[in-house]
Order: sequence, then C-alpha cells, then structure tokens
Amino acid sequence: MAEFHSATDADGVTTITWDVPDRSMNVMSLAGFAELEALVDAALADDSVKGIVLTSGKPDFAGGMDLNAIARMKQEAGDDPARGLFEGVMKIHALLRKIELAGMDPKTRKGGKPIAAALPGTALGIGLEIPLACHRIFAADNAKAKIGLPEIMVGIFPGAGGTTRLVRKMGAMAAAPFLLEGKLSDPKKARMAGLIDEVAEDPAAAAREWVLQAKDADLVKPWDARGYKMPGGAPYTPQGFMTFVGANAMVNGKTKGVYPAAKALLSAVYEGALVDFDTALKIEARWFTHVLMNPSSGAMIRSLFVNKEALEKGASRPAGVPDQRVRKIGILGAGMMGAGIALVAAQAGIEVVLVDQSAEAAEKGRAYAADYMDKGIKRGKATEEKKAEVLGRITATADYDALEGADLVVEAVFEDPDVKAGVTERAEAVLGPDAVFATNTSTLPITGLARASARPAQFIGIHFFSPVEKMMLVEIIKGRETGARAVAKALDFVRQIRKTPIVVNDARFFYANRCIIPYLNEGIRMVGEGVNPALVENAAKLVGLPLGPLQLVDETSIDLGVKIAKATRAAMGDAYPDGAVDEVLFWLAGDGRMGRKAQAGFYAYDDAGKRTGLWPGLAERFPPDADQPGLTEVQHRLLFAQVLEAVRALEDGVLTDIREGDVGAILGWGFAPWSGGPFSWLDMIGAARAVEICEGLAARHGGRFAPPALLREMAESGARFYDRFAPAAAA
Repeated sequence: MAEFHSATDADGVTTITWDVPDRSMNVMSLAGFAELEALVDAALADDSVKGIVLTSGKPDFAGGMDLNAIARMKQEAGDDPARGLFEGVMKIHALLRKIELAGMDPKTRKGGKPIAAALPGTALGIGLEIPLACHRIFAADNAKAKIGLPEIMVGIFPGAGGTTRLVRKMGAMAAAPFLLEGKLSDPKKARMAGLIDEVAEDPAAAAREWVLQAKDADLVKPWDARGYKMPGGAPYTPQGFMTFVGANAMVNGKTKGVYPAAKALLSAVYEGALVDFDTALKIEARWFTHVLMNPSSGAMIRSLFVNKEALEKGASRPAGVPDQRVRKIGILGAGMMGAGIALVAAQAGIEVVLVDQSAEAAEKGRAYAADYMDKGIKRGKATEEKKAEVLGRITATADYDALEGADLVVEAVFEDPDVKAGVTERAEAVLGPDAVFATNTSTLPITGLARASARPAQFIGIHFFSPVEKMMLVEIIKGRETGARAVAKALDFVRQIRKTPIVVNDARFFYANRCIIPYLNEGIRMVGEGVNPALVENAAKLVGLPLGPLQLVDETSIDLGVKIAKATRAAMGDAYPDGAVDEVLFWLAGDGRMGRKAQAGFYAYDDAGKRTGLWPGLAERFPPDADQPGLTEVQHRLLFAQVLEAVRALEDGVLTDIREGDVGAILGWGFAPWSGGPFSWLDMIGAARAVEICEGLAARHGGRFAPPALLREMAESGARFYDRFAPAAAA
C-alpha cells in the first residue's frame, strides 16, 4: 500500500499527503522516499501544477526515519557497507535538494515551483529535515506537538541535510541546542527560534495560500543566494572563530569524548561551513556514514530505539491476557516515593487514593503534586486548569476503606518486612477479589513479602526509581507465585504512565540494584585501598557513567547504604564479601555524614546543599597512595563490577531477556549509554577479550571479578549475546 498520495486542485496546487498505512505516526522508509520522489517529479514536470503542499494524513507529521532502512542500506552493499550507506544517504540528499531547487534555473534561480510544508502536529528527525528543504514551513497551533531533531539521543545525528541546513539557517551557536542536545519545541517556540516559518490554525490552507502567491525570490534559500554569509560567522571570521573554539570545548566537556556522534556532528558543521552548500551535504553524508559504521551508534540505536520501543509496546507481556488498564489506584505511603507515584498516576488520568498513617501525612504527599505542578506553571509547561485536574484525581486520606474499588494498589512504605506485611493485610481486607497488590521495594525479595498476602498470584513487585516523575525505568518483579494477570496489570499500568518496563524474576536486589550496588561498592573499596577519590570519580565519568560511585552514594544516602549492608550481611553470614566497603561506609555514617540530604558525605556541601568538592577529611582517614593505578584499570574495575552481575543475572534466570538488561541498565542507573548497555558492550569488545580482562582483575583484586561460566563458554565458542539470546524480532 502507498505511503504517499497526491491530488491536484482546480487552482493547480498539488497536495502530497504522507499517510503510512497501519501506523499511528508516519515513519520514513526506503519505499517512502521512492514514492515521494516520484510524486515530486510528476508535479514538477506538470505545467498545470503551480506549486506543492506537503502534509500528513495523520494528526502528526512524522516521527522520524525507520532505522531498519539504514540496516538495509548496509546489508544490500554486501562487503562494502560504508559505500552502501554513503550512496543511500546521498540519494536522500539528492531528493531533498530536488525539492529545495524545485525546477528553478540553476543560473538565474528563477522558474521554480513553490513547495510548502504543512505540519499538523509533531515533526521529528526526517519529519523536520524534509520540511527544512521546502521553501516555507507552516505548523498547526498545537501545544502538544513537538518539533526538532532528536537523533543525537540515539547515537547518531541529523544526516539527511538537517545538520547543514539548520546551521546555515540559524548559525552554529543558535542551532547547537537543537543538534547537540536534541532539544524539542512546541510550534510557537519553534517559530520564535527560527526552526519553522509560521504557526497557523489551518497549516494546509495557509500553505496553499502562500504557494499561490509565492514569487521567485521567495523560493531561493539564503545559502543559494549570491553573497550568502553564515549567521554568527563562518569558522575563520572573527565572530565565528570563538563560536567554533567554544563549541569544541563544550562538546568534549559534555560527552567526555565517548559519544562519537557529537564529535562527528561538530566536524560536519565545521568542515561544511568552509565550502559551498552541495559540498557541505557530501561532507555531512561522509560523517554520518562514519557514525553509522561505529559500533557505538548501532548499539545505541538498538537499545534506545528498537529495544526500548519493543518493551514499551509490551514485548514482555503475557500472551492471551485481556487489557488490564488501571482505573483506580491505591498508594500506601505518602513519602517521596509514594507521592511521586501518585503524581504520575494522576497525570495519566488515573483516580488515585493516597493513604498514610495520618490525614496530615497523606495531604503532605498530595502537596508534592501541587508543588510539582506549580513549578510546571512557572516554566510554562502546565496551567492552573491542568493543576486542578491532576489534584482533583488525588484523594489523600488515612482511611483504608477509601481503597474500595481500586484495581491496583502500590505499597510504598518503609523498607521493613513487618511494616509491609501489616499494610498488605489491611489493604487486602478492603480490596475486591480481582485487585492486584504491588510492593515498591528496592531490595526485599517479593516471594517473601507475598507470604503476607491472601492471594500471592495477584502479588507483584513494581520497583520505581527516584525521583519517580523523572526516572523512565520501572522494574517489575515476579514472585514465585505471581500470576500472568498480575504481570499484565503491572505492564499495562507502566504503559499508562508512559514509562519503560522491564520484567525480572525474584531474587535479592532483583536486576538493577544487583548491578548498581557492586559499582558503588567498588568505588568505595578503592577509596579504602588508597586510590585517589578524584581518580575514582573522574574515571567513571570519562567512561560515560553520569555519576561517579561516590557521588551516587551521596545522592541515594549513606545511611541507606548502611541499612542495605547490614541486611545483606545478616542474610549471607560468613559469605558476606564487602567488609572492606563497610569500613569506609560505616565510618562516614558514624561521623554523621549521611550524604547530600545531610549536606555531608563523600563530598562537602555549602549551606544551599551545593557540592563544593570531595570532602578533605576523606583523604585524612584514607590517604591516597603515592603509586596510583592507571585510568583504564580503575575504569575496568567500575565497569566489570556491573557487567559481570548482569551476566550472572542472566545466568541465574533473574533476567530473561537481554534487551531488558541493556535498556534497564541505561535508563535505570545510566550505564554508559554509548555502549548500548552491558550485553551490547560485551558484544562490542568480544567475550574472549572480556574474559582476559576479568582474569587479570581477579588475579589483582579478588574473585568477584572471576568470569561467570556463561561468559567463559561464550568466549570459547566465539558467541555473541545478541546472536544467542536476543528474540528474533530484536535481531
């Protein structure tokens, strides 16, 4: 079925409508490009056609490129995938350049046909790159629409002319937030920034009217006009020189040199600014090909686009279970976690009952939502009406009877099995027979907590990450007796609140904390060994981890670390491996240094709670050795502390889908996004190399780095995780 349709009206305006069948939003395919080119060719060749309006048959214009098309370009090129990619991208450039020049005389720049883009809603990626090649862009006055170029977020950059056109349209400095940060704007802000030209109530009608009165001069882009100068200055002008010097420093400062797309984008912009427009497009295509051939971009696309989307669409949902959308949710505990869950549920249109020990405590949790909405109003992200709507859905109470009619309850009380058992029994006494009960716990095994439930098949773990409203990952944990309907209920709820779920089997620490805690412990252990704390923190950041382990401990609180350590030691007895970690952690806690909340931890803080640097007293108690380890050694210790636990989780059956392992690692605790996640990284470096590194680490630092049997077996066979374990759809 066709993806583009064309119709010409009595006034000679051809409307080309993008409407991909069986899709809620348009995405561009190779077939779609061919169809669009054929329709543009036909309109340009038809003397009765005065101009073209390009629009969408859907509420939005386009969500971007079907990234599988990129894979096809590589595959069809056989032994020379780079050539296939470069030639494929240059074909796209040729089509968009055809739209841009629109049949005009190459010398006089006259005689072309006006082409306008009419965007009814969201236009992302190629969905903005095509309009940027048109002569004028009209967007609907749709506050929910998002316009921008978010490619950098999945490890690539706008490679269909978006980079070159935006820089030439706006200048490098003004274009930087949209290219290097993937900033998205609503139509009015996009017009103010210069991304689009007009906002109209009916963009298709406005575009048609413009096409009918457009003159030759209206069709010539600034970069095709004689005497064009780049806004803000080209690299070797006095004005532009400082921009490009500063941009290079800014990009390296933000990416730490581990994200190839940002560096390639800057190279494409810099080199392209020194040459004519068509040569600049060719440079952009070369750098785009360079990024696509880097394994990092492939891993990021797979994890942050393909796999993430699959999980959000229900890849782990039990088959045959009918829709379990939540209508009314009860939340037990109105602390920061419970209040955050109440907020996101109410924002999703779900009726919320927020229960705490007293009405005052419950109201305090509801006030959290009010404060959040007030901040949104100040930033122009919300309205008083929206605030009233959200708060109107939250009932704050101490009365458990108010839970009647709830089809899901999420318990978010103190991390104590007895406390959790008590609220479970009180809630189940009120709930209907079909209600699902979920516990929000970060460490306690679900099967044990389910013993307090009269219906363990309807008992499940839903582990939110803090702060709930910001963190995208939700970890769903199946107890030994958890049934399929409870899993479906949890997944459907997570989908309602627009977060990304992973489903794991029950074990202490589940998946995320199982991997995070060894990372934190390794950083703390190194401090106790005499490794300079600054080396530990910066080694983490230089390998793409968002926070060093010491800062992350401060953020999550040192007393929480102490509680977890004590509980783990009690459970493991003599097998407990982290006594050296406890020496540092317990000493800080004993000194009252509980982390950021106490304005005292591994870091020192000012009166406003801002970090001022690593606490000098740390070096007095654990002085750094004169002979410090190399950067790579520290990075390997921090990375493999996490990665080996991910492999063991797969080996133990806690993790059943490596897609969830990779997506969960990136979204849950920020595991080096450039790598695509722990399993993608192991595939990148190879299992044999991973075993070699781990054996060296084990010899120098202990058995915790011993390669798991699964990793050894894969090294011997030369296997890759995604070849062996990924579902066929993901592969």
